[in-house]
Amino acid sequence: MTPIAEASAGQAPASPSQTLSRGIRALEILAAAQNPLTIAELADAMGVHRSVAYRILRTLEDHSLLVRDDAGKVQPGPGLAVLARGVSRSLQTAALPELTQLANALTMSTFVAVWDRDDCVTLVTVDPRHTGTGIVQHPGSRHAINAGAPGIAIQSAYSEADWHQAAPGIPYRPEAAAARSRGYAASHDEVIAGVSSVAVPVRVPGGRPAALAVVYIRTSQDPEEVAASLKASAGRIEAQLG
Repeated sequence: MTPIAEASAGQAPASPSQTLSRGIRALEILAAAQNPLTIAELADAMGVHRSVAYRILRTLEDHSLLVRDDAGKVQPGPGLAVLARGVSRSLQTAALPELTQLANALTMSTFVAVWDRDDCVTLVTVDPRHTGTGIVQHPGSRHAINAGAPGIAIQSAYSEADWHQAAPGIPYRPEAAAARSRGYAASHDEVIAGVSSVAVPVRVPGGRPAALAVVYIRTSQDPEEVAASLKASAGRIEAQLG
């Protein structure tokens, strides 16, 4: 759409940075949606005219960042998987074998979470084989950095004073100080109702710490034993990262 056409659709001509921001916002909305969206639904979620959304979607579609189904609804495309593969590549490569081993040994969903601004974001996840007990923890899932065991574990890699320097304005939870002392964090019913989590920090050379975590609904295993397995895996991941 030309600037004149966009203006005629009731929108001021978009600057390149605004167009880029809208494209990223469209991808965020699609990634968070439970089902494919119509162009009208996506336009409403973005707060733009349908013709503006259509122009943005055509560009994203050209790069396989989204696809349309037979009904014309849009959803994330395979191009996003290619981009995601490069995010924290070394951490993903080092963590995946450990996640797989942990998931099957503990029969729990395992994942690595990273710190993104105010949030804790799932980077990669593995569910146990042949158990039917996997808990959905999609890559890209996010929650507040100071909520849940993974976020608390990331906080625990810092002293309270260092945390306030690294993340001014985000409270340092008392649980993080306890986790720093014992080497792991635990939470229940904080991020997903009825779900418990245990997590340990993973120190990444030259970067912010990540968290190695499990989630489960109920277990007969001692959290201390689960944490011991996580700490051993985190140590091996850190050794590979150098």
